Amino acid sequence: MPWNALAGSGWKSVNLRKIRQTLVLPGNPMDVYKALMTTQGHEGFTGARARISPRVGGSFMAWGGYIHGKNLRLVPGKTIVQSWIPSDESWPTGHLSKVRFDLARSPRGTRVRFTHSGVPAEHVGHLSSGWKKSYWIPLRKYLAG
Repeated sequence: MPWNALAGSGWKSVNLRKIRQTLVLPGNPMDVYKALMTTQGHEGFTGARARISPRVGGSFMAWGGYIHGKNLRLVPGKTIVQSWIPSDESWPTGHLSKVRFDLARSPRGTRVRFTHSGVPAEHVGHLSSGWKKSYWIPLRKYLAG
């Protein structure tokens, strides 16, 4: 889906994509929710500075300021929807992507259905692998205790 973004001296068309990932993490859905949606939890599994508001409309910052956005929808233990913007020079100015975490109990812990929508095509590769390396692997270790 094309989107017009301000880049350099003018507007350009940006092709947008979705990243979809499904995984199972240890612990119950509320454990996963708290790890993602509390400053202490987020800093605990990433090892980086974070500031996470627990309220809809509240702001968040993660990875020492590299990522920021707002909470759009929060259902504790079930759903997290946030606007998401990296501090990356190649990210289109003013462009908000959206992340959604759907959490459900599974026999082995919590099933996470994750969608990152509105991702500029040139960022899909590194963000797709980045979610695995920077979120799912350390979050799995953190929750396993």
